[in-house]
Amino acid sequence: MRRRSLLIAVPAGLVTLAACGDDDSGSSSTGDSASPEASGTSAPPSPKIVDGPLPAITAGTKFDEKPTVAKGSGDPSKDLAVKTVIAGGGKAVAENDFVIANYLGQIWSSAKVFDNSYDRKTPLVIQLAQGSIIEGWRYALAGRKTGSRVQFSVPPTWGYGQQGNEEAGIKGTDTLVFVVDVQDTFNANSSAKGEKVPQDDAALPEVGTNTDGKAPSIEVPKADAPKKLVAEYVLEGDGPEVGAQDSVLVQYKGVVWDSGKEFDSTYARKQLTSFSLQQVVKGWSQGLTGKKVGSRVLIVIPPDLGYGDNPPQGSGIEKDSTLVFSVDILAKM
Repeated sequence: MRRRSLLIAVPAGLVTLAACGDDDSGSSSTGDSASPEASGTSAPPSPKIVDGPLPAITAGTKFDEKPTVAKGSGDPSKDLAVKTVIAGGGKAVAENDFVIANYLGQIWSSAKVFDNSYDRKTPLVIQLAQGSIIEGWRYALAGRKTGSRVQFSVPPTWGYGQQGNEEAGIKGTDTLVFVVDVQDTFNANSSAKGEKVPQDDAALPEVGTNTDGKAPSIEVPKADAPKKLVAEYVLEGDGPEVGAQDSVLVQYKGVVWDSGKEFDSTYARKQLTSFSLQQVVKGWSQGLTGKKVGSRVLIVIPPDLGYGDNPPQGSGIEKDSTLVFSVDILAKM
């Protein structure tokens, strides 16, 4: 089981298709969490952002190389010290975006590395939202552009607070130092950007190919629904293939074959969703396994791989319905 990042502020809720989008937490559990739960107290005030001091990066100085960071010298700032070490030219990160980043975190006073994604060879995908990640990340990365390396120090107030993080060896008095390589960012206006694939089968629904962040159209033919699962590219991306054990960050829209009625959509909620392929209906897990990140996929799910005779209450889905989805795979987690 893949180890979760220690950065996450709370155990993340899982959005599954069984909930039919009623839970819009936008996060998924990918393993056991070593991080503290939200205390229920009010968030700390916004920090003052200053330029330093920050310890030197002594090796791994290029973007997306694992950095080596010196021990902090003297007392750290009581404010949030932030520096853009490498300025990227991509999209600006905004509050509530889902960010893809490699990172290293260590303790100011000892230079002890307590967490890093470079060794796991899997970037972090996480939402910059209150309650999803420690507050220092929210404020340090907002406004930074993709392709940037950002270094910052986080006092306890905007880190793990007075309780620290025992599993990571972080005391309640420790200031933390992070180096973050921001690879990409996604929000409710994001779309897949793959190459168009011909939709030549008149017996299958036709999905719109717009990439403007708006919901694509789904035109269901006046024909009998297929009896077997259909999973076809509409836009084919060039990212890594999704594995059966992976979690994914997606935009999606779902309609019922017989009526064409929409019953669920991240576009309507204006909130991306992430989930594990191990915790959704079989049609989703089978349909997305092997598909490439950056793609839009048409999935037609027969009842035996969907909800069968037990659809979610209040979903608008009748028993034994065939479901049609357009799914944009934005990232795998």
